[in-house]
Amino acid sequence: MASSSSCKVVLANSIAKSLLSEVTAGIQKLDRAPRLHGFLANQDPAARMYADWSAKTCTENGVDFTLREVDAEDLEDHLREANTNDEIDGVIVYYPVFNPPRDRTLQWTVSLFKDVEGLSPQLISNMYQNIRYLDPPTNSMKSILPCTALAIIKILEHLQIYNTFLDYSKRLFGRRITVINRSEVVGRPLAALLANDGADVYSVDVTGVQQFSRGSGLKKQKHEVTDKEGWTLKDCLAISEVVISGVPGDKFKVPTEVVREGAVCINFSSEKNFTPDIKEKASIYVPAIGKVTIVVLMRNLLRLTQNRTQQNGTH
Repeated sequence: MASSSSCKVVLANSIAKSLLSEVTAGIQKLDRAPRLHGFLANQDPAARMYADWSAKTCTENGVDFTLREVDAEDLEDHLREANTNDEIDGVIVYYPVFNPPRDRTLQWTVSLFKDVEGLSPQLISNMYQNIRYLDPPTNSMKSILPCTALAIIKILEHLQIYNTFLDYSKRLFGRRITVINRSEVVGRPLAALLANDGADVYSVDVTGVQQFSRGSGLKKQKHEVTDKEGWTLKDCLAISEVVISGVPGDKFKVPTEVVREGAVCINFSSEKNFTPDIKEKASIYVPAIGKVTIVVLMRNLLRLTQNRTQQNGTH
């Protein structure tokens, strides 16, 4: 068994810094500061923390950020108003607001041209279909990806899990990754993105295990999903080089004893999904990702602002 000293604990702040310099350089090239409006319509402590972090980081790095605390029943009207306000470049909603079906309606309400979270229908469809641009065949406006899922991708790139010698769509070829969470906001999009980049992904939730894959030799353009009948979390952990967990409850813990020796382990839950002894098994452990997610949010805002400039320039 690996000693605790052989596990490298990587903090989100160290990863966020390198990505932030790229984003702020892009913001400085704009004619004016991009304007982001955040909508908070709940009393959830994790949502409040995310809102406060994003406000601080955005304001410190050249983004004109406004946090709007509104009644949940009025939120949809506020979003429609923001969609038509030319002074607003991007919109974020701090979830959860209602239950998942009603929250999905809110996600669909936000204009795809202002959706920094990447959760509007066309953006989600593009992601699942592995379409990377909003305007094919011109391909001048890049599609926006869900920011928490993209933050995890950026962390994996930073950790050199991606093989940069391969074609961009194949850089995770040969990697086996377990994602514990299949929510429509993070877990499922993340599994799709990883599979579209070439990985074999085992997506685990309370209903069972699904495999996301582009098939043997990556012959398919986009991933397909198959149910893994009879499989359990332990089966997935035993063969996975990377384990990514985002279970919201405080009672769930990844069973360290079945995690593969030397695995890379990433926690994206607001709770601690891994126990301290994971450092005796993992080669790399990332205990939280929040600060990277906020920088990716800013990156998406920058891209939306650039897309709008491109759009206006073609009219």
